[in-house]
Amino acid sequence: MDFNIFLKSVPKIKNLELPGEASQIKMSPPYRLDLMEHNRALMKTAKQAAVLAMFYPNRHNETHLILILRKTYKGVHSAQVGFPGGKPEEDDSDLQITALRETYEEVGVPMDTVNVLKRMTPMYIPPSNFTVHPFFGVTQNTPNFIKQDDEVEDLIEVPLNHFLDETTVIQTSVPNSSKVNVEVPAFKLNGHIVWGATAMMLSEVKDLLKRVL
Repeated sequence: MDFNIFLKSVPKIKNLELPGEASQIKMSPPYRLDLMEHNRALMKTAKQAAVLAMFYPNRHNETHLILILRKTYKGVHSAQVGFPGGKPEEDDSDLQITALRETYEEVGVPMDTVNVLKRMTPMYIPPSNFTVHPFFGVTQNTPNFIKQDDEVEDLIEVPLNHFLDETTVIQTSVPNSSKVNVEVPAFKLNGHIVWGATAMMLSEVKDLLKRVL
């Protein structure tokens, strides 16, 4: 989608009611559905993090979304696709600043170039005991991405039209906490399989965009 067209319509999401769990559930692994009430309680005392769903024009003025492939490490989110983001630091005044700062550190987009349009529905991540707060942002500049080499394996620049295409929603098999493979909904974006919490947050982003574009 031409970025100028996107830019005219996307500010409308500021006034939209969040679809929330109804949207997230579409991409939820089946075992998460049984734990939703339990997870809501755990969210209140969990560690906090913030991420940014950031849209931007590429050099051809086509609208894209930036995702990252995390490094392989000894942790629950090793080698997974996600949004840029992370934990708050003492100097962060709020979680929106956390999302912007982490985006700058991980992919090199200056904080003051991003316009945050919406704070989306928080998501509890059971394996790491984090409540993640996603934000929806837009930069009008074509970024000169600089990845944080010690945390980011690769940058995934997803065309908006590809993201909104219903054929990107698939079923895939992944191991659960008991190491048993289960079928889960996922997005296949730029050849990468995106499932779990990131897919659930992306589902809300997608539903918001479909209401204004």
